[in-house]
Amino acid sequence: MSINVTMIGQLIAFAIFVWFTKAFVWPPLAQAMREREQRIADGLAASERGAEELEKARADYEQTMAEARQKASEILAQANKRSNEMIEEAREEARREGERLVEQARSEINQELARARQSLREEVAGIAAAGAGRILKREIDAGTHKSLIEDLVAEI
Repeated sequence: MSINVTMIGQLIAFAIFVWFTKAFVWPPLAQAMREREQRIADGLAASERGAEELEKARADYEQTMAEARQKASEILAQANKRSNEMIEEAREEARREGERLVEQARSEINQELARARQSLREEVAGIAAAGAGRILKREIDAGTHKSLIEDLVAEI
């Protein structure tokens, strides 16, 4: 292989090409690669931050849900307690009302019984007076013998 002018020309052209590439082409390419590398690194960091924030948000969500469940349980327990209290109050009120009605009914029964006894006494007195009048074959005057009739009613 011999070195001739063509080879030297090609060597000089190659050297100029390398120098031109190194001076004008390579720096923008290197800068673009560094910028891309930085964007990728920033994206990965943002992704990690996002994952951490997501995990924190998930933990906050779980805690909030646990608190909400606990509050719901407390509210439900309070509602059940109040419901039981209301039922007991209603039972007590119903018992008192029942006792009052029974007492009122007894009072009315006693009043009716007293009226019935009074009415019966008056009827018995009238029958006794009529019976005594027939026995004596004369009419007993109720006004005249009022004290006698009242004594008879009192005995009955």
